[in-house]
Amino acid sequence: MNSLAQLNLNQKRVLIRVDLNVPMQNGKITNDARLKAIIPTLKFALKAHARIMLLSHLGRPEEGVYTEALSLKPIAERLSILMNQPVRFVKDWLQGVTVEPGEIVLCENVRFNKGEKANDLTLAKQMAALCDIFVMDAFATAHRIEASTVGVAQYAPIATAGSLLLAELTALQKALRNPKHPVVAVVGGAKVSDKCLLLGSLLDKVDTLVVGGGLANTFIAAQGYSVGGSLLEPTFIAEALALLARAKSKGVQLIVPIDAIVAKTISETAKSRISNLTDIAMDEKILDVGPKTSQLIDAIIQQAATIVWNGPLGVFEMSPFEIGTKRLANAIANAPASAFSLAGGGETLAAIEKYGVSEKISYISTGGGAFLEYLEGKTLPAVAMLETRSVL
Repeated sequence: MNSLAQLNLNQKRVLIRVDLNVPMQNGKITNDARLKAIIPTLKFALKAHARIMLLSHLGRPEEGVYTEALSLKPIAERLSILMNQPVRFVKDWLQGVTVEPGEIVLCENVRFNKGEKANDLTLAKQMAALCDIFVMDAFATAHRIEASTVGVAQYAPIATAGSLLLAELTALQKALRNPKHPVVAVVGGAKVSDKCLLLGSLLDKVDTLVVGGGLANTFIAAQGYSVGGSLLEPTFIAEALALLARAKSKGVQLIVPIDAIVAKTISETAKSRISNLTDIAMDEKILDVGPKTSQLIDAIIQQAATIVWNGPLGVFEMSPFEIGTKRLANAIANAPASAFSLAGGGETLAAIEKYGVSEKISYISTGGGAFLEYLEGKTLPAVAMLETRSVL
């Protein structure tokens, strides 16, 4: 597989699409994990005496309109600290940037440019003209057909993959294309409608599929139980039944919660209780899996050789309803040493950080939508473009 490591970067203008879309509050970065993730690529390019320019988006500004709150300037300052060298911030960069060998320049938010999201070809060609080599290293945006992801890769003299993108693809392929069995996938989240494609795709790849969170309520209802006032998608009950039947026909174990933590309100002070599925009152909501379900999941994970995790099992942000997700995180962290675990998705990453288990998970994906689309079996456009350029 061709990559950045196989190219001569000496004195070359290297334009790298990274993902610096970090959470911010009052102009301050609250989590710099995505900045730290790109450091290996930057250090490699610096060692090769490249002239480095970085492209990224931040938030969802109106195209063509500068918004100070979504400027990348604070990110350049933090990145300077992490890299232990200045990262020069350039606000107006489309007409050209002068960069010295061994220097890093961060260009202003790509989404301030009209045509970015529509992959305007004129804009893409302007970006491509900035460089000798374009490097796609933003896995989290690889599912988007945009000027700074697909368009520039099409028109740059050379286009290749960065170390982070390659690491993501390697981890995903290890978990899904050539996994060690048994393979266990745990899928949580709010709605079945958001995860139908994912669940269907996973049934072709796993030995056991565990569903939790709000989406599990539709499966519970499909089995004939009342879910009280819980989040429910009645129009997807037929889909849930079809997935259950398909799992059975394929010999895949599809685990639906067998008990629950319920409460009448969703709050930190809510009075919660453990309930069997037959005892949920009409004014109660399912807000977490119960202890019997957690015990079952623990046992399954202990037997797994490959584990894929996407989505919490309950409203983990609130202490009365976090036990299921916390126990799941610790079960994966304490899986057999020989097991390979892969986790991804925004809420999943938040749970991993909350429970301090990141060091014990084999690979944590930086992608949200891209991670899901890959799990669903979709082609990622930015990766497809690199393959077209014969560099992957």
